[in-house]
Amino acid sequence: MSVVGAATPYLNLPSDGHSGWVSFLGAQLPPDVAAMPQLLGELDRSTFRKLLKLVVSSLQGEDCREAVQHLGVSVGLPEERLGTLLAGMHTLLRQALRLPPASLKPEAFKNQLEELCIPQDLAGDLASVVFGSQRPLLDSVASQQSAWLPHVANFWWRVDVAISTSSLARSLRPSILMQLELSDGSAHRFEVSTAKFQELRYGVALVLKEMADLEKRCDRKLQD
Repeated sequence: MSVVGAATPYLNLPSDGHSGWVSFLGAQLPPDVAAMPQLLGELDRSTFRKLLKLVVSSLQGEDCREAVQHLGVSVGLPEERLGTLLAGMHTLLRQALRLPPASLKPEAFKNQLEELCIPQDLAGDLASVVFGSQRPLLDSVASQQSAWLPHVANFWWRVDVAISTSSLARSLRPSILMQLELSDGSAHRFEVSTAKFQELRYGVALVLKEMADLEKRCDRKLQD
């Protein structure tokens, strides 16, 4: 069986027969994951668990290069095959860990691994990483390694009313003065009219609604 052939069920899912079916790996199967199933079929579970332990250690931020070399020698795996297995497992777990447990259920995860022709017992070991006791630590390490843009730390606002202007003796025109303090310590102050504030309020409400609708659709697709 070719490498592509091992992943054929995944690559050719009919849209009408799997309504809403979406993989945690994305619309296109990563090449390193596609190359993995055939090699896993020729691997005993003991060796697989040793490889999985190294991948988990890597996801936790540890340097496993020396351990990988020792394992390759001890189990007699060629360097190319070892690299393919480690890369595929690392990508698969990293993609799964990007989703919150509420969005990717264990049963859906195992079903998708079955579509990839990954043996059931090995799929169970992979699921124990994604949904097991090590998940909080893996999430914590991933958040520390991620690059984040500054976010809003504090927000202040007030309403000012212009009693008069140079052209009008009596104006009574309100405006909103807002100040944002970001997590990097910078501050931004700006003034908007009531009309612009209503546009901002409507725009924010619309984006929040679209985000909520999108999240609901994704949850339904991942659970199908």
